Amino acid sequence: MLRALVLLLVALISALATMRFAIHGRELLTPNLVGKTPAEARRVAEGRGLQFEIERQYYSASIPEGEILSQLPPAGTQVRRGWQVRAAESLGPQRVQIPSALGESERAAEMNIKRRGLDVGAVAEVALPGATSDEVISQSPPPNASGVSAPKINLLVSLPPPPQAFVMPSFVGQPLASARLVLQTAGLRMGTVTVAPAPGSPSSAQTSTQPPAIIAPAGIILEQNPFAGQEVTVGSPVNFQVRQQ
Repeated sequence: MLRALVLLLVALISALATMRFAIHGRELLTPNLVGKTPAEARRVAEGRGLQFEIERQYYSASIPEGEILSQLPPAGTQVRRGWQVRAAESLGPQRVQIPSALGESERAAEMNIKRRGLDVGAVAEVALPGATSDEVISQSPPPNASGVSAPKINLLVSLPPPPQAFVMPSFVGQPLASARLVLQTAGLRMGTVTVAPAPGSPSSAQTSTQPPAIIAPAGIILEQNPFAGQEVTVGSPVNFQVRQQ
């Protein structure tokens, strides 16, 4: 029994050691790629069983153009084989003047920026009272900025102001002519006007639709759409069902 227990313990220790070796045997330290060319950095990384990718480019006054500026994970980090090392390439010192895109349309600003060898970064949009639609109202970095890190310009572009909104009043019980006048004053449109069946008509009779121009202005409104209390914007159509007088 004692011999069996000893053999079992030895087997367990051996299995744990094998597992530990297998796990740590797949781990390694990331090499230092800073200062190497992309081709050299890729060769070194892949030679260690790692993946390599250049994600970004930045200006640098200390690292020459075309060399690796930074890497992630940093050199000396313990990783597993097959891990991806992401790097940034140096563009050298900033030599391009940051142009002004203020006041331009988004399309014109994009052309202006790319003509200088730069890229458009993030584009955000905002609606501001009094601002012209599709106009660059701010940029980062600002025009003529120095010490810029990335060759990208972020833009803030104005949106058209939202249309004026109203709360729909109730027109039920009012003459069609009165509703038409209110709609014109508010900047709304007369939509479809239908005539309800006359009292006593067969139940199978269908509601008839007529152009608003030939319906008697004195027709009394029975239903409306949008309904009273709903929010509507300038230019929206309003549909009515009326009873002819």
